[in-house]
Amino acid sequence: MALIKTLNGFTPQFGKNIWLADNCTVIGDVIMGDDCNVWFNAVIRGDVHSIRIGNRVNIQDNACLHATYKTSPLNIGNNVSIAHNTVVHGCTIKDNVLIGMGAIVMDNAVIEDNCIVAAGAVVTQGTKTEPGGVYAGCPAKRIKDTDERLQKDLINRIVDNYAMYADWYR
Repeated sequence: MALIKTLNGFTPQFGKNIWLADNCTVIGDVIMGDDCNVWFNAVIRGDVHSIRIGNRVNIQDNACLHATYKTSPLNIGNNVSIAHNTVVHGCTIKDNVLIGMGAIVMDNAVIEDNCIVAAGAVVTQGTKTEPGGVYAGCPAKRIKDTDERLQKDLINRIVDNYAMYADWYR
């Protein structure tokens, strides 16, 4: 059973149709929307600031979601994939976004709608992306636009697939 822990008077809150892996951890001031799934060894630690997660968000294996004490909450929009081994820290991720495997998104960064942060990319503190771009490298830079194919075949497909995978485990 997932570790869901109340801390400092905050108990995580979950929307409808959530699936949590047996060994994921969700702590403190976390509010998650509907149709989300959190995978094995993922940690969502709302101990020092709030974490808000929209609808249709998948947080994959070994992801670490955290914030910065009193200064940088974590806000994630709708239709978002947070891939394996990512660190998403005190930032804002808007709607229809893919954060690729092993990527790091730091404090006060803003990932705008319809973006892809490539595997292994590092989005440095305070970076503000433009909507509809693919960002790669260290530090992450825009390398191309997210066209209709990338939106459909990558961003939407992964969200849909993870909803299906979660159903397998229910």
